[in-house]
Amino acid sequence: MHASLFFVPALAASVWAAPTYPMLDRAARLPDSISVISEYFNLLASKVQESRLLDIPPACDLSQIPQPAGAADLPSPSPGLSLRHIAIGRGTQNYTCDAATPDAAPQAAGAVATLFNASCLVAVSPDLAAALTRAALHFDLSQSISRGGIGNGKGWGSLAPSNLAPSGLHFFADATTALFKLDVSPDLQLGELPCGKNASVPAPPSDAASSRGLGGEPPVAWLKLNAKSGATGGLQEVYRFQTVGGSAPATCHGMPEEFQVQYAAQ
Repeated sequence: MHASLFFVPALAASVWAAPTYPMLDRAARLPDSISVISEYFNLLASKVQESRLLDIPPACDLSQIPQPAGAADLPSPSPGLSLRHIAIGRGTQNYTCDAATPDAAPQAAGAVATLFNASCLVAVSPDLAAALTRAALHFDLSQSISRGGIGNGKGWGSLAPSNLAPSGLHFFADATTALFKLDVSPDLQLGELPCGKNASVPAPPSDAASSRGLGGEPPVAWLKLNAKSGATGGLQEVYRFQTVGGSAPATCHGMPEEFQVQYAAQ
């Protein structure tokens, strides 16, 4: 049995169902919001039209998915691993500042995100998945997360503005351990993966302009992470690609002691 990795990152009805239309994030820069969201819905419409010409829906085959352009500077997946899952993460990158040193750069303090199952979407249409990752940042965070309510007793939601269902949670167990829980959805039980950073590269320049955050901040880095002790389900490696927003300002001037920057990623 092969061990597994997943990227944190089908024209069947379940993928192309009518999307939801939650409120736009009022913090979004409106012209950019319109452009990014229009790109997603226009591309979605073209994919739906193309699907009507198919005799059978394409297969959801994860074995044939390449890593996105720009990932070449990260280490390759270890031999013997197979791709298990691709998620779009929507949440916040968290930072701290010391008021005594306003000229210092903010310090990273982990991240929190809800993960949404994008495996088949990326398998069939990576360009639409990338457009959705960008568009999701411009919708109110609560529409995708508290509305979905993994573990909060409110039922299960979807990633605005799509119908992708939740597949897990991402947060930090301690200062250096990123935790991916892929065993909290009743529809998906892949395991749990505590991991640490193996390598990091800046987001590709070609993606930088279209992947800026709500405040115009650049996208956070692309990553490879390796499993730590306690991983289950054979999960061993994680990649973070297609990042949107999430970067901290250059210095702590005018910033509170703790703050969050919204982001999305695959």
